[in-house]
Amino acid sequence: MEPFKVHILGCGSALPTTRHNPSMQVVECRGKLYMIDCGEGAQQAMRRSGLSFAKLGHIFISHAHGDHCFGLIGMISTFGLLGRTARLHVYGPEALQHMLQRQVEFFCRDLGYEVEYHPVDTTRQEVVFEDHSLTVETIPLEHRMPCAGYLFREKPSLPHIRRDMLDCYEIPVSQIQNIKLGHDYTLPDGTVVPNEKLVTPADPPRSYAYCSDTRFMPQLAEMVKGVTTLYHESTYASDNLEMAKKYYHSTAAQAATVARQAQVGKLLLGHFSSRYNDENILLKEAQKEFENSFLTNEKCVFDI
Repeated sequence: MEPFKVHILGCGSALPTTRHNPSMQVVECRGKLYMIDCGEGAQQAMRRSGLSFAKLGHIFISHAHGDHCFGLIGMISTFGLLGRTARLHVYGPEALQHMLQRQVEFFCRDLGYEVEYHPVDTTRQEVVFEDHSLTVETIPLEHRMPCAGYLFREKPSLPHIRRDMLDCYEIPVSQIQNIKLGHDYTLPDGTVVPNEKLVTPADPPRSYAYCSDTRFMPQLAEMVKGVTTLYHESTYASDNLEMAKKYYHSTAAQAATVARQAQVGKLLLGHFSSRYNDENILLKEAQKEFENSFLTNEKCVFDI
């Protein structure tokens, strides 16, 4: 099975601390890297995690609060200093586009490569990126400003070849692709070997939903129904429910409620308030609602 992982570079909320960086992650899929949010210190965090700048071609920003995008212009500048020539694609709310363009014009006049900005509609769930193996679609969220999460979905893969059957029937390697595409194989004597004898089922497609800053949304469970792994912000414990309502954030229990209702595989908790020196209080509250919940932390890597 091809690697499909998420690297946690930062899991804190608005105030950086000595324990946590602000929000940023990198999704690794089939040799490519995709960044989600780009908080302050993103370059150092990528280096500490051993992630290659050269493999990063797409950055997805959830919203224009600084703890989710202050690292972006620094990253763009460093790429230029390193001699990058490949285009960098940035996705985010329309409001961020003008600010980023002004920063690039002021700080990066001789960049040497193109930064292409793709405005996303934070009110709709729609595909904003697609290649041969992956789609990325937006997830409308409810925060104090336009905000969208992102849903990474693998495309279905081809079935696995049964090597023992190929050897048994002396089927040439040149026929493997045809068999993967569903064709039977005809032996020299005219006997037809049905396709189902030659393959085993393909791996089920995996999916990763990143739900950044948002208040509790009962309808969110339907948008992320059945995803393999869900990241949902969990800024507060339940004793700060009123704070969560006021600032359009969620508690860990609310995040776990979404995970349970959506029947996801596992839940990752993050965007922790700096008031917590030990996030296990958040984990315990989440696990009461959804047992397969995990705390994120810098340099953690989760298999999707």
